[in-house]
Amino acid sequence: MSKIEAEQFAIEAARIAQDHNAEDVTLMDLRGLSPVADFFLVCSGTSDRQMQTVCDMIKDYGRKVGDPVYRVSGYSTANWILLDFVDLVIHIFKPEYREYYDLELLWGDAPRIDWSRPASA
Repeated sequence: MSKIEAEQFAIEAARIAQDHNAEDVTLMDLRGLSPVADFFLVCSGTSDRQMQTVCDMIKDYGRKVGDPVYRVSGYSTANWILLDFVDLVIHIFKPEYREYYDLELLWGDAPRIDWSRPASA
């Protein structure tokens, strides 16, 4: 996946999370800051089922666009679900786990990407 494609994939993943009621969706640009991934998407879920649905919908999108997920962790416990798309790593947290691990503070110097859809005319 090229950098532009990875960024567009990350933006669409953020939109999918929002569409499925994930809360506080944050997309961070880690290019040049981390050897782990180019983008982190962090969001919170309100229940196990809702978090798993967000995970499933993003995995489905990846498959449809030819970028299947490399690895998923934490799906069955749904406290912190991690999806690894190599260039993009997605973290879906229960709110208390998100607060505890505080990835936004850890990556505080990473620019945030505006992923919101343009307003309809």
